[in-house]
Amino acid sequence: MDYRQGYVYELMDNGGPTDVRESYFKEAVDEMMRSRVLCAKANAKLPDDPGYVKDLEELFGRSLDGIRILTPFICDFGNRVKFGKGVFINHSAILSASGGIEFEDGVSIAPGVRIATINHDFNERHTKYTYGKVTIKRNAWIGMNVTICPGVTVGEYAVVAAGAVLTKDVPAYAVVGGVPAKVIKMQDPTEQKER
Repeated sequence: MDYRQGYVYELMDNGGPTDVRESYFKEAVDEMMRSRVLCAKANAKLPDDPGYVKDLEELFGRSLDGIRILTPFICDFGNRVKFGKGVFINHSAILSASGGIEFEDGVSIAPGVRIATINHDFNERHTKYTYGKVTIKRNAWIGMNVTICPGVTVGEYAVVAAGAVLTKDVPAYAVVGGVPAKVIKMQDPTEQKER
């Protein structure tokens, strides 16, 4: 069967499933390879070589003015990531982005953060995948070695403690931590300043 270009991304946007045995999945495989090659090029450069930013701009298909990403950095679907203004991603981040990731304005990501937007089908785990977009709202701060699971939204100004595993949405202004993450306290919105 012939599939139109972009069909695999429509399936991903709708949560899947996708099937690696279908011909439409080749478009996803091609994007994974393109993204992995560009990440490898960026990571092969010294951190003080501004050329690595050009590799990341090619990865995301946009200028990264006002956005800072430190290497090493891994992203498997550069075409599925959106950035607001003033986003900072520290080193050793891993973005499994096929389901889509959106970083709104002022988001800060600490070292070692892992974001997953794909999961294996429980019964056909080698051939079928499901998806859930991850959205990190304005001025949220994600701590070191946090894992964010598919479909999670982190509310604006939320703070996620180091090592937390997010399996469900985080309310705006919440401070969360633990495995799985739970609300520790709520911040006073009147005390927050724009970043």
